Amino acid sequence: MTSNGTNWTVDSVRSADGTTIAYETAGEGPPIVLVGGAFNDRSTTRPLAAALTADFTVYGYDRRGRGDSGDTGPYTVQREIEDVAALIDRAGGGARLYGLSSGAILAAYAAAEGVPVSGLALFEPPFQAGPHGGRKPGLAERLSELVSSGRRDEAVALFLTDAVGVPAEAVTGMRDAPEWAWMAGLAHTLAYDTTVTGYGELPADRLTAITAPTVVLDSTGSPPWLRDAAAATAEVIPGATHLSLAGGFHEVPPEVLAPALRDALLG
Repeated sequence: MTSNGTNWTVDSVRSADGTTIAYETAGEGPPIVLVGGAFNDRSTTRPLAAALTADFTVYGYDRRGRGDSGDTGPYTVQREIEDVAALIDRAGGGARLYGLSSGAILAAYAAAEGVPVSGLALFEPPFQAGPHGGRKPGLAERLSELVSSGRRDEAVALFLTDAVGVPAEAVTGMRDAPEWAWMAGLAHTLAYDTTVTGYGELPADRLTAITAPTVVLDSTGSPPWLRDAAAATAEVIPGATHLSLAGGFHEVPPEVLAPALRDALLG
């Protein structure tokens, strides 16, 4: 397939529990694995991947339960960490990692557990820092119940209000957007993202185990709680740097993000 003139090679790898994880790769240079967040699969990370192919061999993948990847139950965060490890092994036994949102938490946990990560970039891991409060208990269970009863739209709305902090009136307006059907199609994975995030507390003890060179990024257009979380994450990871980039709500355009990742991860 092609995207922005990029030729992608599609393949799959088996994770430790036997689940098939689909991925695509392109580019030349040291490998980098992109770990998406909620409502992401490899198609949504592809614009950034394409922008990185001049400097990296890029691996974009479907997290379990998404796209062409399998979904062996019961779900645990450890299995998603094992998925990342399997991709890094396929990439040659060592790689840079870029994670977005809940994917940033997965990437950080993989690095903290000793998966061979040679450089780590975390974009707005949604931890709670400062006076912003934590997640409500039972959110993952409520999301799963809504999806199992066929109420995918309600699950998307609940996640947006309770996990992301989108005002309820804004969510009502989003329901008519073309992206809504896409989000509803991934509603069954929202409990996974919520489980990764937990109640939002910054796991300082776990993050201090990271030894890979790390940059934590945020967008100037994101709400204060996400920007504070990025700064707090950088403070507890040994030697990490914190970088703010011009962007929108929880996103930075690939043409801005890709050069910053190149500079941070390749020097």
